[in-house]
Amino acid sequence: MTAMQIDPKQFEIKPNLLAGKVILVTGAGDGIGRETAKTYAACGATVILLGRTVKKLEAVYDEIVAAGGPEPAIIPLDMKGATKSHYQAMTATIIEQFGKLDGLLQNAGILGVLSPFEHIDHDSWNDIMQINVTAQFMMTQALLPALRKAPQASVIFTSSGVGREGRAFWGPYAVSKFAIEGLAQVMADEYEGSTIRVNVINPGATRTTMRSKAYPAEDPNRLKTPADLMPTYVYLMADDSIGVTKQSINAQ
Repeated sequence: MTAMQIDPKQFEIKPNLLAGKVILVTGAGDGIGRETAKTYAACGATVILLGRTVKKLEAVYDEIVAAGGPEPAIIPLDMKGATKSHYQAMTATIIEQFGKLDGLLQNAGILGVLSPFEHIDHDSWNDIMQINVTAQFMMTQALLPALRKAPQASVIFTSSGVGREGRAFWGPYAVSKFAIEGLAQVMADEYEGSTIRVNVINPGATRTTMRSKAYPAEDPNRLKTPADLMPTYVYLMADDSIGVTKQSINAQ
């Protein structure tokens, strides 16, 4: 494991920094995923937009094309119901169309309902674990053949402050983020020394729809915007971070 030589939050985003790279972003229709997809494209990457709502993905697609970025691809997929065969077919299509996958940002996730432990609903628990953990494991595993075809590949998982220290009422969401931290560590340790590096980003309190659901009384104008976090997200996808793996990084 190589320690970071720079502070990712201070990383300078430059045009063409990601030129020639193919990067898949999940949850690309909203919030941090949307901003990251647009930023990667502005840096020259061909972005694969994955999400549940086609209209939102098409809006991001249009913004990227209008800004002069490489034409993105769209994969409409509901991670709640997707199966192993869906992910395998997706990987085959990516290899066929692009020849490789240089980066994967696992950004999609659901919050569920914040509630006391004794009132956690089993169906809600299962849905959160399915989308936030199981689907991300299945997709990442299926994408390995495409990631191996890249000269250097970067996998980024998304955590949370409640995925490092449990907090009352955050129940299944917090547990799912603890699981993601562990999954990333296992994968990073296993692929250390290979062409695949694996890291985790904790975005922190950010002006997103999910945050407003968790803290409805909070003033969103006091929060960082997704755009404020982009130096960290770009750094971990850029060649500047080759050798940096098994890190859990705060974007704020």
